[in-house]
Amino acid sequence: MTDFGHDGGVTSARLIGAVAGSAISLVYLLPKHRREAAVRFLTGVACGLIFGGPVGLWGAAQLGLEGRLSPAETMLAGATLASFTAWWGLGVLVRLTGRAGDKVGGPSP
Repeated sequence: MTDFGHDGGVTSARLIGAVAGSAISLVYLLPKHRREAAVRFLTGVACGLIFGGPVGLWGAAQLGLEGRLSPAETMLAGATLASFTAWWGLGVLVRLTGRAGDKVGGPSP
């Protein structure tokens, strides 16, 4: 198993991956408002920081790259994927609840 310890490079990779995942997601699913963008960005970064390690280890295991990636590379990939997934999940949830609200409330007069 990869040791993530308190290495500065791993911490930097975690932060860079979390921000990169949110930034990449901006290209694919644009927010409608600034507030939505801020909430989704911060959620993506938080999820990347929190879940970057486990997601990186899971991804490396799924791809058979456990012994070939450094801890920093594993963390960077994991944080990016976790952040990207959180951004997409929140974006889809916002869109679905917005549509459901339109159907329930009907058109405004």
